[in-house]
Amino acid sequence: MKRCATVVIVGAGPAGLATSACLNRLSIPNIVLEREDCNGPLWKKKTYERLNLHLPKHLCQLPHMPFPLNEPTFVSKNGFVQYLDSYASTFEVYPMYNRTVENAWFEKEGSMWHVVVKNKVTSCAEEYVGEYLVVATGEKSQGFIPNFTGLEEFKGEGIHSSEYESGKCFTDKDVLVVGCGNSGMEIAYDLSNWDAHTSIVVRSPVHMFTKEMVRFGMRLLKYLPCNSVDNTMVRLSKLKYGDLTGYGLERPTRGPFYLKKITGRSPVIDVGTIDKIKDGSIQVLPSITKINEKSVEFANGKIKRFDAIIFATGYKSTVKKWLKDGGSLFNEDGMPKPGNQSQWKGENGLYCAGFSKNGLFGISNDAQNIADDIKKALE
Repeated sequence: MKRCATVVIVGAGPAGLATSACLNRLSIPNIVLEREDCNGPLWKKKTYERLNLHLPKHLCQLPHMPFPLNEPTFVSKNGFVQYLDSYASTFEVYPMYNRTVENAWFEKEGSMWHVVVKNKVTSCAEEYVGEYLVVATGEKSQGFIPNFTGLEEFKGEGIHSSEYESGKCFTDKDVLVVGCGNSGMEIAYDLSNWDAHTSIVVRSPVHMFTKEMVRFGMRLLKYLPCNSVDNTMVRLSKLKYGDLTGYGLERPTRGPFYLKKITGRSPVIDVGTIDKIKDGSIQVLPSITKINEKSVEFANGKIKRFDAIIFATGYKSTVKKWLKDGGSLFNEDGMPKPGNQSQWKGENGLYCAGFSKNGLFGISNDAQNIADDIKKALE
């Protein structure tokens, strides 16, 4: 089976839906391929129950469709899932589900992209051909767990944060959360609320703010240089939380918005975790040195027993596993090459959406830029 379209899009998360919607508005034929059985699979299948968007809704909307007026400023997981379904329906985006991409390459003779997929329902191979290929699988294709010494020996439950739903099944258990980003901190908070004996590994300095602080800082960035805003944000954090060094938390030497721009790492938005750390409900621990059958050893020499470990250790791109001619755009880690003037455009009609490390706001910009660029190329 071979199907042709002007544009082939891989991934039906927010990036794929947004790109397809922008192309549809310009009457540019496109096909969206998705390995799961639904759109937005990361949001629908791999996020915890209490998750809310960490930024105001006007910074998280996809192109050409704002959130409903009655939606709260910080949209819930379920609210965002409903928004994605409504968005796909409004812009007539109908992905081809259960298609796992196995190979994609550019054929110079004919100047076409060929994408071979396995249909997981029929187990048959299918081929899709287009003048343009958009990689919209994003930065979070696959959960990543570092290769800790002794990990394979652990007899308790070990899961990636993408498999965590709620702390309901961890009540009265000793649980270690590894990773102090937004997911790790919020999962630790949720576990504690369900009366789990919770600890969290914090290896690196981290900025802590409330949602309102981050919202205020983003407004200031419209009028003030980044350095000035960062100084203001750090002062606000110190006023709110005080010196957290004694609790095992240090602040980075560089400001939060500078670090976001340079590294892509967002500051942690506190949902109540800091209060629980201060009152002893959540214990902060340093780096892991070794994992044993029923315990974990830490850099400070402590050894603690745990029933479960939840790894909030991020994600990795899987693009390089199937994309054969993406060297103009992607590095060996499956991310856009640093220094590339246009982070969303490669050679021979290759594009990527959702790799800018700017969340849903970056996805929206990528989708519109890609659609506009393809339209110009077709004129």
